[in-house]
Amino acid sequence: MAEFTKKDGVLLFFFFSLLLMEFAFRKGLFQEIQLRDYLLSVIFILGISVFLFFMIGFFRGKAGFSVSFLLIVLCSLLYQSQFIYYKFFKTFYTVYSAGNGAQAAEFWRDIGNLARENAFWLAVFLAPPLLFLPLGRFFTFQKQDKLNRISLIACFAFSQMAGIGTLMASGKEINSAYDLYFRSSMPLLSVERLGLLTTMRIDMQRQLFGWEPKLSATVKKPPEGSGIWPPPKNSSGEQDEMGYNVMDIDFTQLAAKEKNLDLKDMYSYFSSIEPTRKNPYTGKFKGYNLIFITAESFSPYAVNKEITPTLYKLVHEGYNFTNFYNPVWGVSTSDGEYVACTGLIPKSGVWSFRESGRNYLPFVLGNQLKKLGYDTRAYHNHTYTYYGRDISHPNMGYEYKALGLGLEVKKTWPESDLEMIEKTVPDYIGNQPFHTYYMTVSGHMQYSFTGNYIAWKNRKLVEGLQLSTQAKAYLATQIELDRALEELLERLEENGAADRTLIALGADHYPYGLDAETIDELAGHKVEKTFELYKSPFILYAKGMRPEKIDVPASSLDIIPTLSNLLGLEYDSRLLMGRDIFSDSDPLVMFVDKSFITDKGRYNSVTGEFSPADGSAVDKKYIQAVSSMVQAKFHYSAKMLDTDFYGKLFGK
Repeated sequence: MAEFTKKDGVLLFFFFSLLLMEFAFRKGLFQEIQLRDYLLSVIFILGISVFLFFMIGFFRGKAGFSVSFLLIVLCSLLYQSQFIYYKFFKTFYTVYSAGNGAQAAEFWRDIGNLARENAFWLAVFLAPPLLFLPLGRFFTFQKQDKLNRISLIACFAFSQMAGIGTLMASGKEINSAYDLYFRSSMPLLSVERLGLLTTMRIDMQRQLFGWEPKLSATVKKPPEGSGIWPPPKNSSGEQDEMGYNVMDIDFTQLAAKEKNLDLKDMYSYFSSIEPTRKNPYTGKFKGYNLIFITAESFSPYAVNKEITPTLYKLVHEGYNFTNFYNPVWGVSTSDGEYVACTGLIPKSGVWSFRESGRNYLPFVLGNQLKKLGYDTRAYHNHTYTYYGRDISHPNMGYEYKALGLGLEVKKTWPESDLEMIEKTVPDYIGNQPFHTYYMTVSGHMQYSFTGNYIAWKNRKLVEGLQLSTQAKAYLATQIELDRALEELLERLEENGAADRTLIALGADHYPYGLDAETIDELAGHKVEKTFELYKSPFILYAKGMRPEKIDVPASSLDIIPTLSNLLGLEYDSRLLMGRDIFSDSDPLVMFVDKSFITDKGRYNSVTGEFSPADGSAVDKKYIQAVSSMVQAKFHYSAKMLDTDFYGKLFGK
């Protein structure tokens, strides 16, 4: 027994250290630990421990000690960094993101504060390498002979097979451990189901050797016919007077001629999609100037008649979308912006917006309106290279300015939305028709009066509120957005452009920098976390318009088709993953875990529960059909990014 401790004790040390860190990681982030998920992660951790022990078997003496210490330090750092990253961004970084992680250094003050607040958990992750320094002296480090190495490889293979066997026995439905291991990429859920180390190992394999998600459901076959829309008659056998938002594309013919199997499959898929009909809202704002804003961490709690009167005015005097959602995707702000600007679902594991910079994007508003002679510009009041916006935004047809690239705003953290509006309106106000896109930053976390310049700047305006300090700091940041919009409306009015300008504003994501208790405080009730948490206003406003309440479920994915329809632009509704909100097509709101909302109710894909909108039950076939549709949209949206599908389709 003593001999085993000396020779192989490091294997046990690896195993129990990883068990401890995995347990602490789950407890610190998820509070409740699902025993089934944790036990599955234990099986894979056993395999990882054997693999680490196999690696140190190539070294002896001090070299073996040093390599062992280095490996346990790397594991500790991985748990620590992912823990803090999740606390900051409410997601986990991927191998791809880690390669671009230098940008996160801009938040070093906030990261430092989070580290201090979570010192206990970080100390737990740090304990194994610290304990190894004295305990490691009692272990014997020697090179493994050939027989031992074969034995370790066999143990590793057995543990992996045991893990995979457990996966298969637990079911293969959407979001199951099996699905996350083999078919889909969803780090948030994968970490919970499979464990952090296994999730990162799978992600690294996919980055190194290539991988694409697999459809776990059959997509419906294309309908009979030529694949050209619109059809000559509607379902009643009468000629449709309004027509459809489509272009003259014969997908069936393209699929028949295409030799590339990916493109053939995509042409076949898009031929099965029914386009949206034009409607009384089509072209209602044709020829208008357009100002489109993605607002950092904007939420329903930021709309208050007394505190943010301009936001309140725009919400209630325009189209008031009462059932609108901003789902959170894998790359927080950048993915939220990608969805809003492209009408496509981001691909998990990469920065989709930056990757799209090499693709042809015919339906983004900058490119659409630039073709019509609009003056098209984009602005961001933080670092111009952040998330690769210097690559993505010019590709959308914009003349792009940001901090460090032509936009001279005071460098604070965060920077002022009001100052950005003041500095940029003169660029375009005299060049009608114009289209301007803004990505704001004043609403960024952390929400305190010591580490957030905008919150400190507007502190006096919220001091009298009977709210917690964090809640008041958040509202103080949103006041800056409100003042920026007030300034924008005044400048439009002064320059005679207000009567012909449509303003669209949506959030990138909910304010995940707020504690759950603070969100409940601002909402005035306990906020439901699967759906309600992501509910948000979407502003569509033009001076003199008739206010209207829109109750159908909608999301940021629907912004591009809706604006394209309102502006009377030529686009193909089959080639976007969202829908024109004003159309008669069935509404569909999709979330990153493939949960969804339709007019018939809400489906939680993690629990498998469907909550009918009117209290009546729905057929399981309906849930399966919509789930299949959601999976297909995720799948083909990712393939569109990978293949430059628009470029291939339109020969660009």
